[in-house]
Amino acid sequence: MTVAIVGAGAIGGLLGGHLARSGEDVILIARGAHLEAMQANGVTVRKGRDEFTAHPRCTDDMSAVAEADIIFITLKAHSIPGVAPRIGEALKDGACVVGAMNGIPWWYFPDRHLESVDPGGVIARSIPEQQVVGCVVYPAATIVAPGVVEHEEGDRFSLGEPDGAKTERLQKICTMLSAAGFKAPAQSRLRNEIWLKLLGNATLNPVSAVTRATLGEMFDSEASRALIRTLMEEVASVARSLDVELPVSIEKRMQGAAGVGEHKTSMLQDLEAHKALELDALLGAVIEIADWRGVAVPSLRTLYGLAKLAEAVALRGD
Repeated sequence: MTVAIVGAGAIGGLLGGHLARSGEDVILIARGAHLEAMQANGVTVRKGRDEFTAHPRCTDDMSAVAEADIIFITLKAHSIPGVAPRIGEALKDGACVVGAMNGIPWWYFPDRHLESVDPGGVIARSIPEQQVVGCVVYPAATIVAPGVVEHEEGDRFSLGEPDGAKTERLQKICTMLSAAGFKAPAQSRLRNEIWLKLLGNATLNPVSAVTRATLGEMFDSEASRALIRTLMEEVASVARSLDVELPVSIEKRMQGAAGVGEHKTSMLQDLEAHKALELDALLGAVIEIADWRGVAVPSLRTLYGLAKLAEAVALRGD
């Protein structure tokens, strides 16, 4: 199979490097100095003292998607609307698109779109629902130099059909990822897992952007723990309004996050790099759903406003 990875940054480079090393025909679609380095020297993946270099095809031409049987979208969620029409135009019949991004995905509701995720419904119009496979991404990785990806932790990509079916194409993708060294379970209730991850991403990431605290620092005091607990409880209440029951308690989720220690969230790293933040897909979408379902989320609204302000200041380069 030919695999295209749209947005081959840290996670996309990690994924593409492993798939290429396992023998898959891989096309990395990227840009800038990172693309130039991968074209010249391949993509290097490091984890601890181990590293390898793979040499997949690398391009900035979105039309390369036309060659692919499987397309992973590993862009930040707010970047997808801008490229979705070009992806849709290039898709061949029978190809499937794996949405491997954080937050509420554009395909979550088959009968409505979220403006915070898919403004005007452009993604849903561009990428046919029947060609979509869902994905929850757990690895953490960073581009430490152009063409070089540091794999920090995590090796799981959970996958599922939007309707929960166990299909042949889903199993093929899971088998391919497993052969590349990842854990890749096929899930029949992927939406529950989306919300479990969102429980942390919609709260800890924006808190880190506002306070510039590491995960460990967020749990240093009872006051900050109480705040995070309140935020997570509001996220969980929105999930319950959609008949989603989280498989892990809030206390256990907090314990897991605190155990990570002095780690900067990806949102904090983006803030420090003066990049746009992934706020809307992570937190804005939860608030939009809360408005629709009539769920009160006052603390999440306050956090969203503060994080938007932190983003605006950072983008000014002050």
